[in-house]
Amino acid sequence: MDNDTLTTSKERIRLAIFCIYFCTGICFSSWASRIPDIKNSLGLGDAAWGTILLMIPIGQICGMTISGLLISKIGSKRILPIALLGYVLSLLFIGLSATEYALIISLIVFGFFGNFCNISVNTQAVTLEAVYHKPIMASFHGGWSLAGLTGASVGLLMASLKIHPIYHFCIIGLLVLATLYINKPYLQPDLKREKDPADILAKKKNKPEKFLFLLGIVAFCGMAAEGAMSDWSGLYLIDVVGTPKHLAPIGLAAYMITMASGRFVIDKATQKWGRQRVVQAGGILIATGLFSAVAFPHFITTIIAFMIIGFGTAGIVPTIYSTAGQKTKIPTSIALTIVSSVSFLGFLMGPPLIGYISSVTNLRYSYALIGLFGICIVALASIIKVLKEDRNNE
Repeated sequence: MDNDTLTTSKERIRLAIFCIYFCTGICFSSWASRIPDIKNSLGLGDAAWGTILLMIPIGQICGMTISGLLISKIGSKRILPIALLGYVLSLLFIGLSATEYALIISLIVFGFFGNFCNISVNTQAVTLEAVYHKPIMASFHGGWSLAGLTGASVGLLMASLKIHPIYHFCIIGLLVLATLYINKPYLQPDLKREKDPADILAKKKNKPEKFLFLLGIVAFCGMAAEGAMSDWSGLYLIDVVGTPKHLAPIGLAAYMITMASGRFVIDKATQKWGRQRVVQAGGILIATGLFSAVAFPHFITTIIAFMIIGFGTAGIVPTIYSTAGQKTKIPTSIALTIVSSVSFLGFLMGPPLIGYISSVTNLRYSYALIGLFGICIVALASIIKVLKEDRNNE
């Protein structure tokens, strides 16, 4: 796709894709913001709830098995509206779930459609980025992060007003569907398409490039750091720093603010310094922030450390997705599925690994380990050739 094939201005298309990123983010953050209420309403213990939380990853893994091939065949332009509609409906079913088994099914479906939304909307972003001839991916992920902050704030308000999750989710659902209706006409045909995706991996010349798996490992390290912050930052402040419980959410908020704001400047940094330096800088900031939190476990220093980690994680996943989508020779959706499948293990393995190490030692050792992942990011970014290639030289 190029400027001549666009059905409307690229600025309007960019706004449409940004809005849909926001929609996917606010769906997820709305669910996450009501987790305590849903857990308490079903009377589930911590062990049972831990099992419940695995249902979304299970659904996402199920989606990963077919999303890349299906999107490459039908196109993200057609799949994305269906996936987002399914995402909204499954969110409503979560709110309606009156039993543990109903919630399990709802969360699996939620994860399934969430994966399709992720691959579809990132495929749209990669396609438009090729038209701009400059990095714009991080700003889209900034929309997702902004939605996370918005969803968490709205969820806090709804919970404080004791509004049942289903009414909360209905409001979010109407907002998302209205946004989808307005922006659906501006979705574009994919950059790379195959008429017979079942044969894609069978063709030698169209086999996935090795660098996709290496990019996935880099994203794995970045997402492990994200998981460490999302799931353990509050507990780190309470258990290690000795922060009062009512102040513990400040750590996650500080991290999310810098990650969200960082994503709106990463594109310019990438354009100026290149992908490799941006990814390396992200790894350095992740390592610096985590090691600082371990070395200086005091409230102010830890909050500053968490903010540094936020800036570090801001550019990892957007830059990796952009590189995979632009540099691959196979359909974009399949390349993104490969990278996201590898990187997703960071979310799956990171938090449990932290918990296991913490149970044997303490959270400081766990955070030190994740800090080593930052160093791994720097090392891998130094040897992956596609990160060294400047878009301006393509």
